[in-house]
Amino acid sequence: MDNKVGTILLVDDNPDDFEATFRGLRKNQLLNPVAWCQSGQDAKDYLYHEGKHSGKNAAEKPIIILLDLNMPGLDGRELLRIIKQDMALKGIPVVVLTTSTDPHDIEACYNLGASTYIQKPVSFEGLTQAIGTIKDYWFGIAVLPGSEQKEG
Repeated sequence: MDNKVGTILLVDDNPDDFEATFRGLRKNQLLNPVAWCQSGQDAKDYLYHEGKHSGKNAAEKPIIILLDLNMPGLDGRELLRIIKQDMALKGIPVVVLTTSTDPHDIEACYNLGASTYIQKPVSFEGLTQAIGTIKDYWFGIAVLPGSEQKEG
């Protein structure tokens, strides 16, 4: 299986969750570059090349976004809304990876355009398994925007 090259944007305010997710990505042999934004505002700046992210290549977009919901300030729900209302960004798959099991959050995220909603497992083993499933689907079966297709 070829890993699709491109940056994975991980949006999570918790350094421990970032570290566990990053380790889970590597344990599953997902070696893509990972950009970490610690807030919704930081991720918005990253996507729009503003603030500390100004000067980055405007043509370079992440191939997938792993998004936590519950963050101070601009939270994941509002960031998801912003992404999916922007014609230049709306095609990027957004996987909500959060601890929330609230049915209202689940429904709202899908209504806003989330590609997938996954409850973040509490154990590292569970998280690694969930990331393996994400890898199998998004990097093995799904066709991501901007990826070249092989005929045959």
